[in-house]
Amino acid sequence: MTDAADAADVVARLRAELGDRVDTSESARLEARADKSGHAASGLPLAVVHATSVADVQATLRIATATRTPVVTRGAGTGLAGGANAGEGEIALSMRRMDRIVEVRPDDLLAVVEPGILNADLNAALAEHGVWWAPDPASRAISTVGGNIATGAGGLLCAKYGVVRDAVLGLDLVLADGRLLRLGHRTVKGVTGLDLTSLVIGSEGTLGVVVGATLKLRRLVPGTVCTIAATFADVRSAAEASAAVTASGAQPAIMELMDAASLRAVHALLHLDPPTPGAAQLTIQTDGAAADAEADAIAAVLRATGGTVALTHDPDEGERLLTIRRSMHPAMETLGTTLIEDVSVPRSALPAMFDEIARVEREHGMPIPTVAHAGDGNLHPNFVFDGEVGADGTIEVPDAVWAAADDLFRSALRLGGTLTGEHGVGVLKRRWLADELGDDQWVLQRQITRVFDPLGILNPGKVFAA
Repeated sequence: MTDAADAADVVARLRAELGDRVDTSESARLEARADKSGHAASGLPLAVVHATSVADVQATLRIATATRTPVVTRGAGTGLAGGANAGEGEIALSMRRMDRIVEVRPDDLLAVVEPGILNADLNAALAEHGVWWAPDPASRAISTVGGNIATGAGGLLCAKYGVVRDAVLGLDLVLADGRLLRLGHRTVKGVTGLDLTSLVIGSEGTLGVVVGATLKLRRLVPGTVCTIAATFADVRSAAEASAAVTASGAQPAIMELMDAASLRAVHALLHLDPPTPGAAQLTIQTDGAAADAEADAIAAVLRATGGTVALTHDPDEGERLLTIRRSMHPAMETLGTTLIEDVSVPRSALPAMFDEIARVEREHGMPIPTVAHAGDGNLHPNFVFDGEVGADGTIEVPDAVWAAADDLFRSALRLGGTLTGEHGVGVLKRRWLADELGDDQWVLQRQITRVFDPLGILNPGKVFAA
């Protein structure tokens, strides 16, 4: 913010344009400074703007540009990288009230929605039309479609059905100066000009504010669902088995891996019998017309690689098995304070990555329970440590934990992987970004953000901050 535009003036301008949609209460501003990562921005934002329309967003950004005031766009605040946390001198622009489904076209397999709708609410509404939106993050019940788009989210189903980038046809984007752009198309094909839609997906609010999305849908096809639970003597064996399933050509809808520590914690949380000490588990689901045959073929691969296999055709039993995987995060909270991380490696490198995690645990002397979307090579190591969660939900991560995380991140890069598969960079991983991109690409990406946002007021200090 420039010296000429003080906080009171900015808030007064916002109120003049937006009235009671401008919230300066301490509770709202406290909530806007943190997310589910436990990280919080420094200080409190000037105000929280609860946008209800595109016009509200445009008005906010015009005032922000005129006064050189930073803007941080937020959805439901479920992020795990500190990417949408608003701090001192910033406007928190909440999109949560923009939650309408504007249009559903089952014949064209598309829907047009506002960004504030929850992922699960969207699919509940789409089911009435016989269609669904495929992205399936673990946070689907509480995260918004706009937040999914901002981080390029993935989830349990993405190995077969793709990630957010594969399921968005077009975006309505408000630039930092308030101009509205309509990116992409409503057609199956479309290659006119540069693909700015894909550029915006995963940009974490640094290029503009998404105010609408045209989504690519799939038909709900009745059919069999088969679920497999396979246990292995150790996590490396389970990782080798998952790589063997991928190499076999099978295409499960879901393939999730839990190491011994995470499996033990979840069993305790759900009051299940303790698992075999040291055992790891693969949970795999097949669907569609070929579900039975695929499940049988996958089960054969798992047995050949040393797994103890149970297969069910009962949907309720299948959901019970998946509940074990979906209970990972609350189970981690029972172990202590947790830094939930996110790296990806080529699927064939999963066994080697689990070896690296074991090494980091030994050398740094801390437990790192890990689950993986084994179908796509995305791992979520959880760094568990003694620490206190503040009254505002924030945590202070010790330097020793960051040293272990640094070691693990660099291991993923050495194995041909990436720093983040779906959580985004935000604040927590920005210090490693240039290590993965290289200096030239890092500079180029920063330059691209300045084309969209010349004044640097959109989500400053996140992702590309020096």
